[in-house]
Amino acid sequence: MFIINNVFTIFEGGEASEDTALEDFQYKLKGFIDSTVDKSAKTRQGALDGLKTAMATRILYEFISERRMTITDSIERCLKKGKGEEQRAAASLACLLCIQLGSGIESEEVFKTLKPIFKNILADGSANMQARQAVATSLGLCTLVAEDDILDVQATMECFENLFTRAYLKGDGTCPSISPQTSQLYVNALLSWALLLTICSANQLKDVLKKHLPRLPQLLQSDDVNMRIAAGETIALLFELARDIDSEFEFVEWDELCDKLNALATDCNKHRAKTDKRKQRSVFRDVLKAVEEGDFQSETIRFGTERMSIDSWVRKRTYDTFREFVGSGMNYHLQANEFIRDVFELGPPILVDSATMKAMKISRFERHLHNSAAFKARTKARNKFRDKRVDVGEF
Repeated sequence: MFIINNVFTIFEGGEASEDTALEDFQYKLKGFIDSTVDKSAKTRQGALDGLKTAMATRILYEFISERRMTITDSIERCLKKGKGEEQRAAASLACLLCIQLGSGIESEEVFKTLKPIFKNILADGSANMQARQAVATSLGLCTLVAEDDILDVQATMECFENLFTRAYLKGDGTCPSISPQTSQLYVNALLSWALLLTICSANQLKDVLKKHLPRLPQLLQSDDVNMRIAAGETIALLFELARDIDSEFEFVEWDELCDKLNALATDCNKHRAKTDKRKQRSVFRDVLKAVEEGDFQSETIRFGTERMSIDSWVRKRTYDTFREFVGSGMNYHLQANEFIRDVFELGPPILVDSATMKAMKISRFERHLHNSAAFKARTKARNKFRDKRVDVGEF
């Protein structure tokens, strides 16, 4: 079994040329691909994780394009015959494969093979719950990247609706009894559904607003903090999309919704964990602003010499989904992945030579001096504040 860390070794001291390093890297990737059909589940799992790490941290279009059907066959086999963790890893790898290939005929072919399997696992109540959770997320992103028919997008959204709507209130107004694992499945389905809302037509959005906006606030009463947050962010996204269609958009139950959101933004329920309340309050302050004022708390993402603003709920949902799969490699993909750059309207990749990059970086010594100065300044400020507190108490 290959050690993943060795895949990304950088040869030092000129011991090996760049071509040799690339050949060694590709040789190990081929080993991972071969190992996805090994008899040992542990070896298959390691191979899938190795491929995931490689695709999340590098651009491998040419290498992967030549082997896309072989990799697709391996993913299909692992999804059908594997168990929990192996299926989860295979579902994630499918997304990374589509991200690498970008939007086009190659990713469409991959998705055409895997979509029926994804949907079968998602709808099968007897399937491994971990696998269903992973597929709920992967099916959403693969649809965004590789689906070429908006009617098929709508059909996939209905698959997600069949899941998360089960968390709506029952006929008597009470919350359904849902296990934590099942609740996470519904959360993943809701977030994937929200992702696909970002590519819906105006007419489709009008239907969604009519059908789901009156009922989505029911999910705010869920016992699961992740469900409450997912529902809140989806509601904010729907309001943003609705106002893009019609700037005068009005929601009949607006006052009641704002009261619910305000209660969650200031939640002091003693029965909830402190970390849950802190996380929830932070999110719902932003959701409340979105619903009341159409406002969004923008965030700037810096990568290399560039920066990108996350300035809408649409962009946030899209960014968060991609980041879930590429993780720490997100900044690299923002710099070098043409498909992701196209999604975020960043234009062609900017080539920066090593001399420029080196000039932009401060040395470790300079960083140490800066941190030391900042630490001293903070200490002085705190000491002054403490002195004032002592003076106030003494007469």
